[in-house]
Amino acid sequence: MSDTTLRQQAARVDAQTRVSSQEQARRPFRWRRELTGWTFILPLLLVYVLFLLIPILLGFRLSFFNASLVGSGLSQFTGLANYLEVLRDPNFWGAVWNTVIFTVISTPILLILSLIVAIMVNSIRRFQWVYRIAFFAPYTLSITVMVLIWNWLYQPGYGLINSALTSIGLPSVNWLSEVGVAMASIIIITVWWTFGFNFLLYLAGLQQISRDMYEASALDGAGWWAQVRHITIPLLRRQTVLILVLQVIASLQLFGQSYLLTGGGPNFSTRSAIEYIYDSGFTNFRVGYASAMSYLFFIVILLVSLVQYGAVLRQRRNG
Repeated sequence: MSDTTLRQQAARVDAQTRVSSQEQARRPFRWRRELTGWTFILPLLLVYVLFLLIPILLGFRLSFFNASLVGSGLSQFTGLANYLEVLRDPNFWGAVWNTVIFTVISTPILLILSLIVAIMVNSIRRFQWVYRIAFFAPYTLSITVMVLIWNWLYQPGYGLINSALTSIGLPSVNWLSEVGVAMASIIIITVWWTFGFNFLLYLAGLQQISRDMYEASALDGAGWWAQVRHITIPLLRRQTVLILVLQVIASLQLFGQSYLLTGGGPNFSTRSAIEYIYDSGFTNFRVGYASAMSYLFFIVILLVSLVQYGAVLRQRRNG
């Protein structure tokens, strides 16, 4: 073996030795860095496990038992009997249908209204922050405060809305006690309460679009509607998909508005799926049956989310 080959091998061994020593020197530092990361993550991880993961597992176990809050049948195993009863329960599917109607009607309104208001506010140059605060302020209200406000507005005798209707010669409306009208009333207050969040998402997306694109299109003769159709809406596709997914999931979880305003009435026309689950568990004391309904309704929401996700993926492939 030549001297050159021996020197090359010695150089490689020396380089490997230096790399190994550097790795050994870095190992304590890397361990301290990982320990610091786990120190920040651990509190949230404990809260997640104690208050979300464990209750989910216990609730799933409970759905196979004839569990009750009044003490009888707490340990009686029923297998799939609760799930089979839910599938045959017309009240549950009626509540699911009410939730679907609410979602199908409210979601397009919230999308379109938020986009229109965001475009209008984005065109304002001075005191734009006033409009941002004004439209987002209702979203910061708690559901109890919001319901108290609208319950007063909807009152048939002295409510502000009916007073305005009767002052111009129109008849008074039973907003919360008439079938068909009660669901529309809940949709109205939900739009007023929640559209500010979607409005801010759209406004943030609009402010990322370069003004040069609008100026160039105006020089080519494009009007306002052509700019909205061919520039604004396509460039807000990501925001639209995000808002659509979040809004559908939130609408399917309808509970507080219908429970506090109408109690599910009149004639159960506004009773949502979650409200029926709540009534079964905490009014009729059938905790096991309510748990089974919860997981079946979770499957419904999961399927809707998967369909939306698949549509988004197809749109990205085609676009």
